[in-house]
Amino acid sequence: MEFIAWATHKYVMHGFLWKLHKDHHQVNKDRILENNDAFFLIFAIPGAAFMVIGSTLLYVGIGITLYGFAYFIVHEVFIHQRIKLFKRTRIPYFKAIRKAHKVHHKSLVKEDGSCFGMLIVPFKYWKEAKV
Repeated sequence: MEFIAWATHKYVMHGFLWKLHKDHHQVNKDRILENNDAFFLIFAIPGAAFMVIGSTLLYVGIGITLYGFAYFIVHEVFIHQRIKLFKRTRIPYFKAIRKAHKVHHKSLVKEDGSCFGMLIVPFKYWKEAKV
């Protein structure tokens, strides 16, 4: 799922659906919801539909749903702290995730982005996190 999420983030969210994703890079702290939150439905609907259809698609739906749950916990709760549960961490992997995502958010435009994934972190951020 990480590769699918990476490609979707790079080519859909930073591509033809940039209008929905843009406000995630240009944060307005006064708003509770972002247009970017619409991606919850964009991804949850096929996941749920595949589980209802069943057969082989059941496992695809479960994969989409589990990745969506991981995304919510890691991205929304841990990285952006939209729900305040985590303050700091000493775990290098989680420090590397935060650093890579911070680098991703340096770009306020849809082009020239980096670090489009979430769970697989480039090695250079691991090295920095261990210091």
